[in-house]
Amino acid sequence: MTEAPYAKPLPRVTPDNKPFFDGLRAGALRLPRCAACDRFYFPPGPVCPFCFSEMLEWSATSGRGTVSSWVVVHKAWFPAFQDDVPYNVVQVELEEGPRLTSNIVDIDPDVLRIGLAVEAVYDAVTPDMTLLRFRRTG
Repeated sequence: MTEAPYAKPLPRVTPDNKPFFDGLRAGALRLPRCAACDRFYFPPGPVCPFCFSEMLEWSATSGRGTVSSWVVVHKAWFPAFQDDVPYNVVQVELEEGPRLTSNIVDIDPDVLRIGLAVEAVYDAVTPDMTLLRFRRTG
């Protein structure tokens, strides 16, 4: 029996990152926070990369931040982005949390700059998969 290939592969979901993906599906940015040193970190793991504590809490964050770097990508490394090629990949320094990398939507590359205020948006690609993207605020 031949199975049709799945056009948009799902990210690898493990017990360590399941709350993150569950949050995305609910339209919220949930990030791991160390209860010992009170720092957010990503990607999630069983121990805090700063103090090696195993006391992890998942916290909702605003998803707001500023662009710290960006690049225009001309090849879709992830099939869900194929319709957006070329697209702008940004690193965002979050107000609450670490730096995250994703693409930015609804913005002309000529307007994109370091320090641009952005917020997280959640695009449902399939019923089982939601992607984190950023959009300019204001």
